[in-house]
Amino acid sequence: MALYLTEEDVQRLLPMDRAMACVEASLRGQHTGEGVNQPRKRILLPQCSLHYMAAALPDEKMMGLKIYTITRSAFRFIVLLYDSETGELLALIEADHLGRIRTGAASGVATKYMAWAGASRVGLIGTGRQARTQLEAVAAARKLSRVAVFGREKSRRQEFCREMSERLGLEISPAESAETAVRGSDIVITATNSREPVLRGDWLEAGTHINAIGANMIDRRELDDATIAAAGLIAVDSVEQAKTEAGDLVYGLPSAGRNWQTVRELHEVVAGKRTRASADEITLFKSCGIALWDVAVGGYVYREAKAKGVGQLTQIL
Repeated sequence: MALYLTEEDVQRLLPMDRAMACVEASLRGQHTGEGVNQPRKRILLPQCSLHYMAAALPDEKMMGLKIYTITRSAFRFIVLLYDSETGELLALIEADHLGRIRTGAASGVATKYMAWAGASRVGLIGTGRQARTQLEAVAAARKLSRVAVFGREKSRRQEFCREMSERLGLEISPAESAETAVRGSDIVITATNSREPVLRGDWLEAGTHINAIGANMIDRRELDDATIAAAGLIAVDSVEQAKTEAGDLVYGLPSAGRNWQTVRELHEVVAGKRTRASADEITLFKSCGIALWDVAVGGYVYREAKAKGVGQLTQIL
């Protein structure tokens, strides 16, 4: 019997602080080689696309698959969790919220290890499905003093600021342009679906940390070449996956006279193998999202659900 967990179950069971702890632990497993990650694969059709990615955390006796479809009108995500010793299907988890939380959590972990200790001013570009959890995680990683937010629709960014100010107890203000949001910020977040750069390198202050999470397909970019050139430390979740998905780096690295040998993986930073060189160094975490985080966070949700009697048991043949 497998446990079926809905979006509502996940929201009840998965606070951001626990998601960040799970993602950080999975990164440490990735660093030691105990965590196994398989990059995303895609089937792209005119009306619908199918995306799937898998990972294993043997120390937690967990392995799993995230699979999802995207159409013009809907995203449908599910995580399948298996016992890595018996092969038993443990859970089917609706994973839209889970995905947003784990992506935010990864940026929170990156901010914890890559932003300078006194970073407190955030510039956020994007007001969509991922932006909320990005801001929530960064607020958990640093004590914030100011957040400026830009999105293309004025009413939407105003509503975003009202909602998140109330949720986080922070001063969050709408900005009239992406440049206005970024100028004077210690931490910059890009969470858009743009095909063209929304962040310019000449807007950045010395010492800025960037979390770029919105573009995870080769034909999309959020960062211009000057941003890539300005970053001293660039980290990704998986170099293998970034080479096929991170248009920001695929095109930006050659233009900046750099190569993939200059790019680190986030687990190396978490393990202390590469650290911020100075307070003035610009740092960049380019996130595409990996299955290892889905399995780590999904495993936590499954264990909590079992302990609290949440979810519906389902017979799977």
